Amino acid sequence: MKLRKDYTCPLEIVHDIIKGKWKTIIIFQLRDGECSFSQLQHSIEGISPKMLLEQLKELREFGLIHKKSYDGYPLKVEYFLTPAGKEILTAINIMQKVGIDYMVKNGMTDVLDQKGICY
Repeated sequence: MKLRKDYTCPLEIVHDIIKGKWKTIIIFQLRDGECSFSQLQHSIEGISPKMLLEQLKELREFGLIHKKSYDGYPLKVEYFLTPAGKEILTAINIMQKVGIDYMVKNGMTDVLDQKGICY
């Protein structure tokens, strides 16, 4: 995905960079450090391998994550947040808290319990 050239607000740029169902979730899953493709795929319920590859590619193009490849067989690749990705993670952590608060307030704690999310 390419960024437009006619933005009227910095938030429009950020929105275009992280918009979609998966990008914020991928960034959140990388919060603890390096993660392999298969670890990401197993930790993100409902994402297809094709979609994960596409989203990882876009996040790399925007400079939010890096990809590290290792020599040898089998091929080993890990993804991790860049400094810009860690900065976006700060905002995503706030969004996560707002989501948790909303779920608690509206009696949706069963989902939080299933995922082991403290509230």
